[in-house]
This record gives sequence, C-alpha cells and structure tokens, in this order.
Amino acid sequence: MMSFITYIFRFGVQYIFQSGMLLITSLILTSSLNAQNSEAYILKIKKSIDQIKVDGVLNEESWKVADVAKEFFRVLPMDTGYAETKTEVMMTYDDKNIYMAIICLDPLKGDHIIASLRRDFEFGKNDNFLVFIDPFQDKTNGFSFGSSAAGAQWDGLQSDGGKVGLEWDNKWESELVQEDGRHIHEFAIPYKTIRYKKGIDRWGINFSRLDLRQNEKSAWAPVPRQFPTASLAFAGTLQWDQPPPPAGPNISLIPFVSGRAFKHHESGGESLYGFDGGLDAKIGVTSSLNLDLTVNPDFAQVEVDQQIINLSRFELFYPEKRQFFLENSDLFASFGDRSVRPFFSRRIGLESPIIAGARLSGKINKDWRIGLMDIATSRVDSASFPAQNYLVAALQRQVLSRSNLAFLFVDRNAIDLYPEDTLSNEWNRIAGLDFNLFTDNNLWQGKTYLHGSITPDKQDIAHALEIGYRGQNLEVEWEHRYVGEDFVANVGFVPRTGYTLLNPDIGYAWYPESTVVNRHGPLMRNDFIFTSNWGFTDYKMTLLYQLLLLNTASYSIEYQENYVKLTEPFDPTNSGKDTLAAGTTYHFRTIAATITSDKRNLFTYNLTGSYGGFFNGIRKNFQAILSYRIQPFGSVSMDMDYNRLTFPVETNNSTFFIVGPKFDITFTDKLFLTTWVQYNNQINNVNINTRLQWRFAPVSDLFIVYTDNYYSDTFNVKNRALVVKLNYWLNL
Repeated sequence: MMSFITYIFRFGVQYIFQSGMLLITSLILTSSLNAQNSEAYILKIKKSIDQIKVDGVLNEESWKVADVAKEFFRVLPMDTGYAETKTEVMMTYDDKNIYMAIICLDPLKGDHIIASLRRDFEFGKNDNFLVFIDPFQDKTNGFSFGSSAAGAQWDGLQSDGGKVGLEWDNKWESELVQEDGRHIHEFAIPYKTIRYKKGIDRWGINFSRLDLRQNEKSAWAPVPRQFPTASLAFAGTLQWDQPPPPAGPNISLIPFVSGRAFKHHESGGESLYGFDGGLDAKIGVTSSLNLDLTVNPDFAQVEVDQQIINLSRFELFYPEKRQFFLENSDLFASFGDRSVRPFFSRRIGLESPIIAGARLSGKINKDWRIGLMDIATSRVDSASFPAQNYLVAALQRQVLSRSNLAFLFVDRNAIDLYPEDTLSNEWNRIAGLDFNLFTDNNLWQGKTYLHGSITPDKQDIAHALEIGYRGQNLEVEWEHRYVGEDFVANVGFVPRTGYTLLNPDIGYAWYPESTVVNRHGPLMRNDFIFTSNWGFTDYKMTLLYQLLLLNTASYSIEYQENYVKLTEPFDPTNSGKDTLAAGTTYHFRTIAATITSDKRNLFTYNLTGSYGGFFNGIRKNFQAILSYRIQPFGSVSMDMDYNRLTFPVETNNSTFFIVGPKFDITFTDKLFLTTWVQYNNQINNVNINTRLQWRFAPVSDLFIVYTDNYYSDTFNVKNRALVVKLNYWLNL
C-alpha cells in the first residue's frame, strides 16, 4: 500500500490546483458581481434616552426619536416592488440590552395563520417577523431572533451565509400586543446572549416578514427570490452612534437533576430506578469567544428521532440535537460534505455516557474563528466498550469577502483497551483542509477539501471539488469526490469508502406572468460512481419536473434510472432474507409523482407515489404526510411510508411500512406536550414517546418523558422508561 505521506503528496498537488481554481473563480466573480445592500440600506441606532419596558406598548420617548426601517421589498412570490404588507422597525440600546420595536400592519381582516405556540416554530406555517444579525459583517455567521404573530419566540445561529440552526436557545425577552389593523412586537436582546467584538460600530442586519394570508414574504434590504431572507450576503447595515458597550462578565450555570425508572420486560428483570445530576456552564471568555463546559450531561429530554424504512446499502444520517454540541456547531460540522463528514458529534456518547467535556468556540476577530473540543466518555463493561477521549480542533480563516479556509483535526483515543480489541480500535486521527467559496452576491458557491485518516494499521485520504451557480432561472452544479478504501472516520459519518463520484446537476425555472403559477421547470441530477481504480459500479439519473403555484401548492413528476454493480453481498430487504451476490449487476427504472397542498390551509398533505424496479425485483411505494392545524394550539399529523417489494423468489417478498401519528400540543407559549407513535414493522418495533415540557423561566425547563417499546407483530412489551428532568439557567 502506498504510504500515507505519499498519498498526501500525490493528492495535495491536486487539492492546491482545485483550491486555486476556486480562488481564481472567486476573485473574478467577486470583482464583478457585488451585493450592495450593506451600503444602500443603513439603519441608525442611538442610545435610549429613557428606560425601555418590554411590554409591546411603544410609549417611551426613545421610540419617538428612533430611526425607522420601512418600505420592505417583496421577496416572494415575486421579488419586484414594495411589499403590500407594511412593516416598520426601530432599534435602540442601553448598557445591557439591544431593543427592537416592530410594527406589523395587517391589511387583511381575520385571524393570523399560526401552527402552534412552540418556540422555534416552523417558519413556513406561521405568520412571523425575523431579524438576522451579523455582528462581524462577515456575511457568513450571525444570530437570528423572531416572533410569530401569536408571540412564540424563534432564535438560532446562522452559518454558511444563510442557514439558521434552531437547536440553539438563549435568554432574551419579547412581548406581543394585538391591535385593530396591526400587531406590535417588542424585543430585548442582552449583549450576553450574542457574540460580538468590542469596538465595532457597524453590524450587518436584515429584517424579514412573512404574511401567509397575503401570501407574501418581504425583507427590508432586498433579497432575490431564489434565496432565503436569512442570506447575510444581502444584509443592510446597523450603524451604531458609538460602539456597543462590552457585555461584561458573562457566566451562566445550568444545573440539572433527573430521575428515571426503567423496566426491561424482555429479560423479565425488575424495575430499575436512578437519580442523577449534572452541570452545564457557559463562560464568555471574550465578547465573541465562548467556553462551554459539561459534567455528567443527560440528554434524555432530546426529541426522539423520526424512524425511516431503510432499504439502502448504507448507513442513514440522523442530525445532532443535543444542546451542548450546538453553539458554533458549523465550525466542526461543516467540514467535508453530506456524504463525507470527518466529524459527526452524534458518534460521541452513543456507546458510552459522557463523563465531562469542554468546548471553546467563536470569533477571535473578523477574519479568524476557532473551535476546540475535548470530551471523555466512560468504560462500559457490559458492551466491552473501552473509555474514550475525543479531541477536536478547528481553525477558520476568512479570505476574500465571504470565503474561508478551514483546518480540522480529530483524535479518538481509547483508554484501557479490552484484550479482544484489535489494533485499529486503539486510536483514529483525521486531519483536513477545506476551502469554502461564497461570492458576494451568493450566486456562486463551492468547496474543495482534502482529508487524511490514520489508524495504527491503515491510512488513506478523501478529497472533493464542488462548484455551483444558482441564478433565478438557471441552476448548475458540478461535484467530484474521492474516498479511499482505507479512509476511516470513527468520529465521522462516511457511509461508503473506496469510490470516486462524478455528479453534474442542472435545472431551469420559468416564472410566468400568471395569477396561478409561481414557477415551473425541469431539474436533472446525475451520479456516476466508480471504484478507486475506475471500475464502473453505480449510475443514478433523476429527471424531475416541478410546478409551484402562487397559493404554495406544488406538483412534481420524477423519472429515475439506476444501474448498480454490487461490491459486496446485499439483502435488498435489510431484514435477513436472501442476499444478492457481490459482482452481480442490476439495471432498473422508477417513476414517481408528488402532490403538496396549500400550506396555509388547516388541513395539509404531502403525497408521493412511486413504482419501478428494485435490484432484481419490483418496488411499490406510497408516502403521505397528513396534518391538521388546531390553531393556535398545535397540530395532529400522520406520517406513513408503505413499501411492497416483490422478487423472483416468492419467499423474499416483503411489505414494510411505518405509521407515525404525532400529537403536538402547545397549551401556551411555555407549556408543550408532544406524543409520537411510530409503528415500524421492518425492525419489529412500536415506539411511543411522550414529552411534556414546561418552560417555567427563560431557558429553564421541567421535562417529563415517557417511552414505551413493543413488538410490532405481537404487541408484547419490550421495555418502558419514565424520565423526569429539571434544569435551570442561572446568570452570574
């Protein structure tokens, strides 16, 4: 085998060439295509002249003299002209908080569209107002806050220029007042809640309003309709009359206590009871750099994963939901791509509980971001899983106006191995370099990376180049990716190794002058996969035609052609039936159609049906998502996935389905009840998960979680668990 150093040298040259191509492209595009919103849209913020009371009643003198952002521009369904739904925003500040007053005029009579009162509501199903804040004006990272027209809060971290991660929660205040013909929001955002650099008096900012009754999304600084209003490339400027004051000492302690009862009915064991406690802490090292600490964390309250029928040859991806890993998570999680993730935090603590961890992350200045994480897990003798230590380091340097160069190092080190453990279990390390391209106007995005992995007995690399253009009509993307056969990412998500991928995509959209149709057009995706020595193994071509109506309903039809040459034996049912031999080839076709209803209706649905070949058999599939909104107290929904597989050998025929009713009830904006039932006959399991959450103080909660698992064929009980957890957020 070629040595690791030779691998790095061989492909390092290619990485430099790929990066150089992206860099030259970025220079050319940036010099000719610039977004001018930051200079054309400026909102001045002055220090308050009296005390602001956050009550939604704008009777303070500070609001009478504040600068006003108004005349919002339409973004959807068309991005021309001013919005029909008028919005005005004012801002002021004092020594502790930033304040916002938002006046939302309501031109149409009747109730607002509100799906629930839950925090971090689903954007497209609730009338709402959002603000996007870029304290460093790097047009890439920031913070988002907002409120629905019923007063439910929304907050999240922004990354990659336009993504908002809603898993992040923090302390801030908001109030809503409903009046005839308008509603008023008032926010108070503490300096301690956000991260910013001392001495900077210009921040990026934009405001977004969604009025579903009017079927209109608008923004203060205009955003092209093919992009979300969260796109920081188009943000305006918040001009301070003087640099905002420092946040001061910023230390938060979040202790928790929990109790649990568990009974494993399969083994006939007695009920087990436990009591636990732990502590999380957030320490502001600087106004833009944060240290997160955790001791004996408990993630029992995290929402259960949605189950999926797995008919794939490869592992499925489930997102991270645990609070400790979320702030600045893009620093660690954005390396690689959707199929090659050198670091995936869900790997930590799956096999064994976390003892303690520390995470330093944030901005050093406008150009540099840093992330450093160290976590220790305990030994589990019952599973012969040794204690582990995980060290992850990330460093990101902004280049040009919005692009960045980033370095990652991941080290998993086993402590006190078992005698039966192999050499490869001892440790695994990955080092990687990524270059991410974002042009000023967001039309061009790209990435190139080179990652190397090493274990005691093997080493290999992965590298890729992606470049894409997203205009209003034309959308084009090219990707090639190589993953070596011996590339190992124990703390990553790499479901497949030993291949080269070529992936050209192209799509086009027409926007007709119509009172019914918003846009329509075709999209073609292609995946060509080869072995590491260029032996052809897979081809998937997808041709899709989409139609989106002005009332938010949509329709699509899809044709897919597949070719597969199996590199190892595979059971297409993933249920222990006959396997197909390695080296055999299969060529099959599928046709599918999808219908999605008007999202504004109380009853909504998404229906997909498909029919076609599946390896050496036939697959019939029907999927449905049905939901009824009990406004404003939540919704009742049903997810269904039915699969009928038929093969030449009748005993291999299989029927798999998931039925998942979900009851999401929000009694108030502080009391939530979620019950999810998931019947999955592929894994012979019925799961019932009920979670009651009472937010009795800002970011402080009482959780009561009940979980029940049954066999799907007999409905005999497998196990049951009840967890009660109380956590409190204390600012020092």
